[in-house]
Amino acid sequence: MRTAGEGRGRRAPAVRLLLGMAGGALAALAVVLGFDALGTDDPPEEMTPPRFVEEAAAAGISHVYDGDFTYFVGGGVAAFDCDDDGRPDLYLAGGTEPAALYRNESAVGGPLRFASVPDPATDLTGVLGAYPIDVDGDGSIDLAVLRLGENVLLRGLGGCRFERANEAWGFDGGDAWTAAFSATWEGSATLPTLAFGNYLDPTNPDRAVCADNVLVRPSGHGASYAEPIPLSPGYCTLSILFSDWDRSGRRDLRMTNDRHYYVDGEEQLWRIEPGRAPHLYTREEGWQRLVIWGMGIASFDVTGDGLPEIYLTSQGDNKLLTLVDGASGPEYRDIALRRGVTAHRPYAGGETLPSTAWHPEFQDVNNDGFVDLFVSKGNVEAQPDHAAKDPSNLLLGQPDGTFVEGGDAAGIVRFVRGRGAALVDLNLDGMLDLVQVNRRENASLWRNVGWGSAAEPAAMGHWIAVRLEQPGPNRSAIGSWIQVRIGERIVEREVTIGGGHAGGQLGWIHFGLGEAEGAEVRVRWPDGETGPWMELEADRFATIARGASEPEPWVPGAVA
Repeated sequence: MRTAGEGRGRRAPAVRLLLGMAGGALAALAVVLGFDALGTDDPPEEMTPPRFVEEAAAAGISHVYDGDFTYFVGGGVAAFDCDDDGRPDLYLAGGTEPAALYRNESAVGGPLRFASVPDPATDLTGVLGAYPIDVDGDGSIDLAVLRLGENVLLRGLGGCRFERANEAWGFDGGDAWTAAFSATWEGSATLPTLAFGNYLDPTNPDRAVCADNVLVRPSGHGASYAEPIPLSPGYCTLSILFSDWDRSGRRDLRMTNDRHYYVDGEEQLWRIEPGRAPHLYTREEGWQRLVIWGMGIASFDVTGDGLPEIYLTSQGDNKLLTLVDGASGPEYRDIALRRGVTAHRPYAGGETLPSTAWHPEFQDVNNDGFVDLFVSKGNVEAQPDHAAKDPSNLLLGQPDGTFVEGGDAAGIVRFVRGRGAALVDLNLDGMLDLVQVNRRENASLWRNVGWGSAAEPAAMGHWIAVRLEQPGPNRSAIGSWIQVRIGERIVEREVTIGGGHAGGQLGWIHFGLGEAEGAEVRVRWPDGETGPWMELEADRFATIARGASEPEPWVPGAVA
């Protein structure tokens, strides 16, 4: 909920603006603000943090992200289903070590189990991160692999097998130092438009020079890619995201940049329109200069007005940006302090030096119906002016729209140098688990056991998980907005590829429902067409196909 002075007065039904208030206070505020049509359902009670159990070694995950200076950044993970069994598999960056693909063999609701899938196609070195994407629209998920050197597109063949596709798709992987990626579909293009965020220029070893980023669009005939388009100037970019930030139907490209290596740079937003050259937003269009140690991006409609807020990780305080009231362009202001998400110092370990934050992600980890925020943390290497003991944050969303720290109570405190991460339901029990890549230490893998224990997990609240399908090249319907109505409340999530820090996920999209035993769901598809409201029972997986009148249930099968 927006606190006083945060409302924009548009696309915000009164019931969503007043989320979290009930009884007399709600009625009184309604009179003051002039609202006379309020929902009667009380919001669900807030819940305690879920309990997480670390299972990396027992699950069969043995993987380290390593390397010297050129691998201080990066270290991402891609979570996606590579064998079509509904369970998310994992692809972990390795830096100077080979990247690793792990097939998910977890029993439904049971301990996590993974098997290594060695293959020369995926066991690449020099990998900083990877993002899952169905490039050719054949239903098998592909991978965009980010490297120090040539970036590689891997075509999914099914059964967790991949082949190099740079030549087949006419893709020039370049020779940059790449740590960021995002993708969108423009107009009727057969292939997606790809964007790569580059860090320092590796051809200038004697001095630190930020490299240009690139946009890669399909060629005129659409069957392969054209020459990359430089996005200049580049300011040492570490995360990028295509997002419909103003709900115009156009998906622009947000970039967060590391100020450590530039003097006159700043954060950036590129206007991307089909058939036109990219355009960097200017001060005259509302853009304001912002200079941070930009590490990661997360986007979610935190305030409930239908427009996404942008969370940017950094060293020291992090930013939660919201559009200024009545803004006609990309004019943002920071509400992180008010919402309790600056996360600027460690909450455990006794350190008082500033934190170093990397991967941010909005998810509902305790299924109470309020979105939470995970932020991975870890010193770059041994920076003496930043905390060495810097545990990752698990910021729990509250009914009043603020967040409180729950990492210690959840059991995820570790003093490692965390990098990329993913919150994803690995054993299909409706509770989001956590995987985190660590620098020079084994990856962390936490199973969410809810109220219970490792031996006896216990669900905390109800949930639904959906995936989208549509005909044509953009089969996963990237660029859609999913609306979930829980009583009188509506939660919205944009379906994107990109952001985070050096990795992302593709597959089931999770929503907590609290005590509600069902919800209504509808989809605003990438071209703006909006489907009907569909009823979906709680604690169910379902596929929503474009043109369907009801979701298609999916039941996971237990695996020994």
